[in-house]
Amino acid sequence: MTESAVNANGPRRVVQRGLWFEELDTGVVYEHRPGRTITEADNVLFTTMTMNTQALHLDAAFSDSQPPFNQRLVNSMFTLSTLVGLSVAQLTQGTLVGNLGFSDIAFPKPLFHGDTMYAETVVTGKRESKSRPGEGIVTFAHTARNQHGDIVATAVRKSLLRKQPSDA
Repeated sequence: MTESAVNANGPRRVVQRGLWFEELDTGVVYEHRPGRTITEADNVLFTTMTMNTQALHLDAAFSDSQPPFNQRLVNSMFTLSTLVGLSVAQLTQGTLVGNLGFSDIAFPKPLFHGDTMYAETVVTGKRESKSRPGEGIVTFAHTARNQHGDIVATAVRKSLLRKQPSDA
């Protein structure tokens, strides 16, 4: 261990967290890595856990005979959840108070078993909360792409984030 890595209180420590309200900049593209390869088990588990009995997610024989895709589709709610989830570690881990709502959700192309999803987010707006001191409202535009670069999901999310504490 080098001298620079140790101080009077022991080794320097870094805790992973999301960004405070003040650290987020509008117009910046935040790329979230690594991506997430979606498996058959992911899709079947999520679909059955959420009581979604759509045959296009669960029944291989049925789905294989249904144009235009002729294979099972990944549940779009799993796609949306994973899109937001991929952004958490980089943007909102430990700084999010709560999600205020989602809008403009679209699924231009489907995901299939074995596809890998990559996500990116642009902060399209932010303002201090008028009713909650120490917090601010941030608008995120999330985009998911598959391994070929095709857009498979988009969503706009408004979230309430903590401002940086004065002692941080």
